[in-house]
Amino acid sequence: MEKLLEKFQNYIRENELVTPAERVLLTVSGGVDSMVMLSLFARSGYTIGVAHCNFQLRGAESDEDEMLVKDEAARYEIPFYNMRFDTKAEMERTGESVQMVARRLRYDWFNKLCAEQGYDAIAIAHHADDSVETFFINLLRGTGLRGLTGIHVVNGRIIRPLLFASRRDILDYAHAEQIPFREDSSNRSTKYLRNKVRLGLIPRIREINPKFTEQMCANIERLTDAQLFISRGMERIRAEVVERQNGLSVIDPGKIDPDFPVNFVIYELLNTYGFKGDVIDSLCRAMRHDATGKRFYSKENVAYIDRGKIIVAPIEEGDACAVELKEGMTKVYCGNSVLYLEELDIDDIDTFAQPENVALLDRDKLAFPLVVRRWNEGDSFVPFGMTGRKKVSDFLIDAKVSMAEKQRQFVVVNGQGGENEGQIVWLVGRRIDDRFKLDSKIENVLKITREVL
Repeated sequence: MEKLLEKFQNYIRENELVTPAERVLLTVSGGVDSMVMLSLFARSGYTIGVAHCNFQLRGAESDEDEMLVKDEAARYEIPFYNMRFDTKAEMERTGESVQMVARRLRYDWFNKLCAEQGYDAIAIAHHADDSVETFFINLLRGTGLRGLTGIHVVNGRIIRPLLFASRRDILDYAHAEQIPFREDSSNRSTKYLRNKVRLGLIPRIREINPKFTEQMCANIERLTDAQLFISRGMERIRAEVVERQNGLSVIDPGKIDPDFPVNFVIYELLNTYGFKGDVIDSLCRAMRHDATGKRFYSKENVAYIDRGKIIVAPIEEGDACAVELKEGMTKVYCGNSVLYLEELDIDDIDTFAQPENVALLDRDKLAFPLVVRRWNEGDSFVPFGMTGRKKVSDFLIDAKVSMAEKQRQFVVVNGQGGENEGQIVWLVGRRIDDRFKLDSKIENVLKITREVL
């Protein structure tokens, strides 16, 4: 297993990830990948510390992970930092998914540790198979070329020194060197998309091509080179096509070489302002129909069409950020969130009890297109479990929502037609309207899931 150690040391040098004089904070969960990374760093003589996050989601399992990492850090005689997070409480507060909450909490803490303890880099134990899985996840969700470039070796102070190694290489090293590690039981669950790809899709592809991981890593490297080439070319196109006028960015598609794929160029231009692929697709369709004035939103910017040009501006404080949610759409972006939609039969619902970031609604009472917009002063609804109307402003006050969160609060409003026209269907991420709740007599369900970007 000296071969893996040598490859590790060469990979760090060739990619200039860290110098012998710099201090590295290792993020160690107790799983095989991070425990092997700890061994490789320790054997290579770098100055290191270990950071472990206990998200308190798996009871005794989480505590046993923590003790293993603590004991191993002590065995190597290196600093050990531990943080216990109340992850469930944070999910309830924000409406984010467990993955989003855990990611935000851990990276905020890692950066704080670096500032306080003087670490120069944060090492994450992603490996080659993780990068391949990310490729397929992005492909299935819909992405541009940038989303097919896998996991990057360096991102600011974050480094990934195991991207050269496969999961099999890491397991073989762990067994040969008798590295202790724990298996996270959630890794066997097919509840999450990554595990569906890891446990279902990739094994079937590997039956066709046993060297699938190596081949995919080579493909990703070529795609990364292509994206780098495109990015350099886009810098030149941007200088010719985009102008700054009175604080606005004005994109003139007429200046794009007609021999270029115009929609692709527009995608690359707008992507830098935070716009997503399907939003850009809608904008391009609107341009073909000369839909002057129609507005499209990213997290921080709004784009609209004006006499054949695309105007990009920061979202103003009073902007409703209103977008239509048409029948058959599977997702829509609003502010700092994305809403995913599924039409289900009542038999597909295991339980009516859902976290606050999920709304289960009576599909037959809805009239499309729905509208997703910021809440307005004077808005009211019937909160689930109540019989009378309540102002949204009063609901947010009672829920002790901060001023910043109030400004980011969206509502889903029923479309035109029928007795429920214009009614608030869902105070996004907090409470559905009682008039649209499910009962045993309902047949058709609209499920909306909110994830924070």
